[in-house]
Amino acid sequence: MSPPVPSDLGYVPPDGGWGWAVVFGASISVGFAYTFPKAFTIYFKELQAVYNISYSQIAWITSIMCATTYGGDGGWGWVVVFGAFISIGFAYAFPKGLAIFFKEIQDFFGTSYSEIAWVSSIMLATTYGAGPISSILVNRYGSRPVVIFGGLLCGIGMVSAAFCTSILQLYICVGFITGFGLALNLQPSVIIIGKYFVKRRPIANGLAMAGSPVMLCTLAPLNQFLFDNFGWRGSFLILGAILLNCCVAGALFRPIGAATASVKTQAVEEGKAAVKEEVTKDAMEMSSPMNIPTETKTEEEGGKDCCEKINQYLDFSLFKHRGFLIYLIGNVLMFLGFFAPIVFLAPYAKHIGIDEYSAAFLLSILAIVDMIARPTTGIIANSKWVRPRIQYFFSFSIAFNGTCHLLCPLASGYTGLVVYSIFFGLAFGMVCAMLFETLMDLVGAARFTSAVGLVTIAECCTILLGPPIGGTLIDTFGDYKYMFIKCGAVMVLAGTFLFIMNYYNYRMLAKEEKERKAKEEDPKSVRTENEGKNNWNKETAQDGPELEPLREELEGLKKDMNGTNEV
Repeated sequence: MSPPVPSDLGYVPPDGGWGWAVVFGASISVGFAYTFPKAFTIYFKELQAVYNISYSQIAWITSIMCATTYGGDGGWGWVVVFGAFISIGFAYAFPKGLAIFFKEIQDFFGTSYSEIAWVSSIMLATTYGAGPISSILVNRYGSRPVVIFGGLLCGIGMVSAAFCTSILQLYICVGFITGFGLALNLQPSVIIIGKYFVKRRPIANGLAMAGSPVMLCTLAPLNQFLFDNFGWRGSFLILGAILLNCCVAGALFRPIGAATASVKTQAVEEGKAAVKEEVTKDAMEMSSPMNIPTETKTEEEGGKDCCEKINQYLDFSLFKHRGFLIYLIGNVLMFLGFFAPIVFLAPYAKHIGIDEYSAAFLLSILAIVDMIARPTTGIIANSKWVRPRIQYFFSFSIAFNGTCHLLCPLASGYTGLVVYSIFFGLAFGMVCAMLFETLMDLVGAARFTSAVGLVTIAECCTILLGPPIGGTLIDTFGDYKYMFIKCGAVMVLAGTFLFIMNYYNYRMLAKEEKERKAKEEDPKSVRTENEGKNNWNKETAQDGPELEPLREELEGLKKDMNGTNEV
């Protein structure tokens, strides 16, 4: 009888017995899953005649059924993209859509431009600053429950804001509570797309990111309509109910198999760590001539364990990654001027005498162009010509965005603002479509969850300061053009920095790759490594007989680990 095959399942499979009954059940399930969509075509001719539709329309029934059934860079992934479309849409568009109420809330509480701008700033900063918390929760519980809980927080925050009696209470309800709820929608939605897609990831990200302009295009006129009919308090109550749809979007985030695999891997790693600890403990007892107090060592080990636990959820070694640091510095600088123009676009239009609905329509124009730009940018970024150098494309998009803001003061009338909104929407969509794709291109899918959390908490400082600095410039000079010039200059600087540093990074990567290949081809370096291993073996052989039991246990541990890895 052959020995049981080792497994990382935590048990030895019986390899028979009730397993054959499981095979019978699987044959039924798999049979229906594969054959039902094909056998269903028998009814197509009659359905086509009843509903008077074309061949291509009736063929969509089987196509949609097969696409939803089969996974692998698609399948249910497209349903996940739809859920992410809603979650990301609310997370990005909601803080901008609230700008419709700012003029009236400012008059109601008697506040300045900079004070009212803190509402959006705190919300955006909380959305980004809570990124590490969101990443830790996703690693611990998965995307689905985190997004559902975030949707509940958003609803509670906006309903509470309807009863606020001071601007400080609005900071808490709208800024912190709703902002934290949006953070629990944003990161999980971006992360789960990376788990469902590899080849078509830029396209999937572009489609999901298109949720922001679609929501903004819808929210801008909807908020104006709600305000005209219900006032800002009644509007906040209704918006709180609308945000509960994030819970429905989160329910679509079906966990994928990688989560279970990570649990198994963690169990195996814990088992290996326990064996290593026992071997090390025995070695200490054998090698030490006397008992030494280990209280200090225990405290140090406890500190190391704490750091290791934190590092399981957030990979701080990313701060040694050259590409990650370039991305981080460039984005922190960029966000100083990224959101302020959107926050003040509608108030600026009202300031120069444009009516309220026309001012709100500028946001709709921006959102419509943005909506087209994001998936289009995703398709372009996925092409074989752009994807290998996607960092350059991202740098150009940021600089183009800043150029639009620098030229905005030249637009004196409504026509000029419409032209500005079109180009701003195009540039904004290009940046947002590649914002997370470029990060994943640098650090890889495995470290992306930690990277998102670390990036967002670093970005939250400049996101928090951007709109209030713009509001302060408006209060000081009584003119909006200085705010647009500041934002444009900062973004052109950020785009230039990223372009130059990414050029340097690509050069260094090519040089390192060339050195690695040369080292692999050089037989001397391989011989030197082998000699080093042989010398180490000789040194260990001279350690004496007292460490022989430890060496035997370590050899056994290595064999067990190799056996596990082979399985």
